[in-house]
Amino acid sequence: MYVWPNNQLLDLLNIEQPIIQAPMAGAQDAQLAIAVAQGGGLGSIPCAMLSPEQILTQFHLFKQATPAPVNLNFFCHPDLAHNREQEQQWLARLSSYYIEAGLDLNTPLPNASRSPFQAVHAELIQTLKPEVVSFHFGLPDASLLDLVKQSGALVFSSATTVQEAVWLKERGCDLIIAQGYEAGGHRALFLDTRIDTQVGLMALLPQIVDATDLPVIAAGGIVDGRGITAAFALGACGAQLGTAFLFCPEAKISSLHQQALSNSTASSTALTNIFTGKPARGILNKAMLELGPISTETPDFPYAASAIAPLRSAAEHAQSSEFTPLWSGQAAALGRELPADQLVRVLAQESQGVCKQLGLAGSKYPLEKA
Repeated sequence: MYVWPNNQLLDLLNIEQPIIQAPMAGAQDAQLAIAVAQGGGLGSIPCAMLSPEQILTQFHLFKQATPAPVNLNFFCHPDLAHNREQEQQWLARLSSYYIEAGLDLNTPLPNASRSPFQAVHAELIQTLKPEVVSFHFGLPDASLLDLVKQSGALVFSSATTVQEAVWLKERGCDLIIAQGYEAGGHRALFLDTRIDTQVGLMALLPQIVDATDLPVIAAGGIVDGRGITAAFALGACGAQLGTAFLFCPEAKISSLHQQALSNSTASSTALTNIFTGKPARGILNKAMLELGPISTETPDFPYAASAIAPLRSAAEHAQSSEFTPLWSGQAAALGRELPADQLVRVLAQESQGVCKQLGLAGSKYPLEKA
C-alpha cells in the first residue's frame, strides 16, 4: 500500500493509484479502460463518437470485466448547424490535394461523428449510474447536468484557464482537470478561444488550486512518475495521462500513429484546427504544415473532419500519415510500450520513489502552501 501526498482522489473513487487514463475518442475502447482499472487507476471510456447503443455495450463490457469505477466522457461543444458554404470554401482550399490523390470533389462527404451531450445521454447516465461522468468543452445545460448529478455520478470537467476553472466550480463541477498547454488531443477551452494565451501546466495548476477549493487533477505532458510527483507538489490530487497510454497494446491507434509516436520529440507537435475545426495538439505532418497548423478557413467543429476524411483514407491506404490527426502531447518521447495495467503500476512505483526522495509526506489533505 502506497502513501500519497494527497488522498482526495483515492477517497472519492476508492481506487488504488491516483492515475486517470484520459478518454481518447477514436484511439481506444473499453479494453484500455479495463486494463487501467485492473492496474488500480481510473479507466475512462470516450463517448463523443459513440451511439447510445455503443455506449451501453462499452459500459457493460467494462463492468463485466471489473467492479472498479469507470469514467464516461462526453463533449459539450455547441451543436451548430452544418454550414454548406463553409464546407465548400474548405473543399476549395483542399482541391489541389484531392486532384493529387485522384479523388472526386463531387463525391458525398462522410458525416462528422462527434455529438455533444444531449438528453438521450443524460437518460442513459441515469440508467447506467457510472461512478464518474466527465466533460470536455465546459458543461452541459443545467437541466442535463442536474440529471447527471441525480444519478449519483461525480462530475469532472477540464479547464485550460483559471477563469474556466472558477466557472466550472460555480456550476456544480465536483473535480477540475487542469489541462496544460502541453496536452495532446483537443484543447478543452470554452470561454476564450484564443490559443496564443493558453497556459502550461506548471503555471496553470497551482493557480487553479488556489482559485478553487475543489480537488484538481493535473493533465498535460505527464508520461512518467516524475510528472505525477510534480503534480502533487503543485497541489493536485492526481494526474491524468493520455499519450502515455497510446503506447499500450490495448490502444486502438494505427501502425502509422504508433510509428509517429515512437519517432516523436518534444518539438515535433503543434496545435492545429485543420482536422476537426477545434485546436488540438498532434504530431506535425504535411497537412498541418501546409494548411495551418491553425487555419481561418476550416468549418466549425466538428465539420472540418468531413472534407479531410477522403484525403486521410487515400493517404493511409498508401501507408502515409500526411493527412492523419496524430494526436500526441509534448512528452511522447518518454512513452513506454507496456500493457496498460502494468504501466499504471510502474508509474505509481516511480512516483512513490520520487516522493520519498523529495520528502513529500503522506497526508489526507492537499499540501499546504509555504
